[in-house]
Amino acid sequence: MLSVSAFRRLVRASAIYDVLMTAAFATPWTFLLLREQLSALNVRLGGVPLPLFVPFHLLISSLLGSVVLVWSALRILDPQPRFGRYDAAARALFSTWMAWALVVTGQPVLWLFIVPELAWGLAQSLPLRRAAVREGARA
Repeated sequence: MLSVSAFRRLVRASAIYDVLMTAAFATPWTFLLLREQLSALNVRLGGVPLPLFVPFHLLISSLLGSVVLVWSALRILDPQPRFGRYDAAARALFSTWMAWALVVTGQPVLWLFIVPELAWGLAQSLPLRRAAVREGARA
């Protein structure tokens, strides 16, 4: 069981991780640079080169990156326990779709996203101390 202060640090840390991992997804230009790196890494891990992205794919990746950056900023500035719980739910969804993509494509680079998503989601699902829950409600 975690105290509210420890949980808030966890929520903030997960948000900082998200900024570091998704900043390059926020624009089509930065994502194209990242895609090249991810493709090369996927090949080194035994996969095949990633498919080329057309403008529609770039739009979707940029929307994802933009939303995650805004959500991360909120959790960095105000790491409330309830935001951590919502983030855990979002990570469960993200992990589910990444696992689906792994099953369908077999691309090993997906493991580098799935494992941390599951870890952060599980960590933000840990229970809070009873007294900590009351303190968090007042915060």
